Amino acid sequence: MTIARAAPIWITGSLTLDPDEIQETFVRAAGPGGQHVNTTSTAVQLRFDVRQSPSLPDAVKQRLERLAGRRLTRDGVLVLVAQGQRSQLRNREEALARLVELVREAARPPVPRKKTKVSKAAKRRRVDDKKRHGTLKSLRRSRASDD
Repeated sequence: MTIARAAPIWITGSLTLDPDEIQETFVRAAGPGGQHVNTTSTAVQLRFDVRQSPSLPDAVKQRLERLAGRRLTRDGVLVLVAQGQRSQLRNREEALARLVELVREAARPPVPRKKTKVSKAAKRRRVDDKKRHGTLKSLRRSRASDD
C-alpha cells in the first residue's frame, strides 16, 4: 500500500522525498494495547528503496546506506518498523519521522578531518618522559642485582 499524500516530504531546504517512493504495510504489533493489539494491525512496516530513489543525490544515497546498517536489505530497501504506539496513525507518523531524520542526517555532508602536526615541545616532552622512565628502570635493575 502506498501513502496517499500528494505533498512532497521536506527533508532539508532543497531536498524532498516523493511520497510515492514510500510503501507502508500494516501488521499485528507486539507491545502495548492489551486485547486490542491481538485483533488489529497497528504496527507499520515502512519501506523506502534507497538505491532506486530519484529524489536523492548519489552522495546522500551512499551515506544513507551506511547509516541504515541492518535496516537495509540486500536490494537497497530501507525497512523501518514502528509498533510502539497503540494507534496505527501514530505508528505511521513515528515511522515517517524516523525516515525523515535518517535522510536528514545522511544529507548532512561529513566535516573533513584537518590534519594536525605534533608540536616540537610535545615531541620533546615525550622523549624526556621516555628517558626518565628508562633511567628509573635501569636504577631498579642495578638495585635488584645488589640484593
